[in-house]
Amino acid sequence: MPALLIYSIGFLAQGFFSARILVQWIMSERSRRVVSPSIYWICSLAGSILLFTYGWLRDDFSIILGQFISYYIYIWNLNIKGVWNKVPSAFRMLISLLPLIALIFTLQDASTFVDSFFQNENIPSALVVFGSLGQVIFTLRFVYQWYYSHRRQESILPVGFWIISLVGSGIIVTYGMIRLDPVLILGQSVGFIAYIRNMILFKQSRKKVL
Repeated sequence: MPALLIYSIGFLAQGFFSARILVQWIMSERSRRVVSPSIYWICSLAGSILLFTYGWLRDDFSIILGQFISYYIYIWNLNIKGVWNKVPSAFRMLISLLPLIALIFTLQDASTFVDSFFQNENIPSALVVFGSLGQVIFTLRFVYQWYYSHRRQESILPVGFWIISLVGSGIIVTYGMIRLDPVLILGQSVGFIAYIRNMILFKQSRKKVL
């Protein structure tokens, strides 16, 4: 597949991720508190599908790993907000099965998977581990968000979510710079200010409550 088309898929994915941050940030500024709008999770799911495709085409295991972890958390948040059930059942099933289909496809030829992702001459093993670490940390924010929200049965973006976002994003940007990957560099850099601003809004809202 032409490199231009592959990068276009990656930039489109990051466009969805950047849009979710900007919309969430604007809505939080208007509310003067950190909010978790439905559009945030819709953009997350769309971007995740596209970025998973991009990572696969780029033979980049660290990107794929990150999408596998967070994919169903996006769906959980849409479900608890009452949005998921409004999607046609056939489409819901297809979206839900996408990661599993990809996993089955991968396991059918495990040796090729290992050769292309873990023994890729273009990506040293140490760099794969470093990039994967960034993706895991960055994605753990959604695991934390799910745990925090599940206990309260409400979709919430707590302050810990933004702290983990900053740490993971910093690693991913470094990884992207080493790999000369403009998709990762631009996509992750956009969120820095929004992460910090959400932390400030959270602190300000807590002061008002106290």
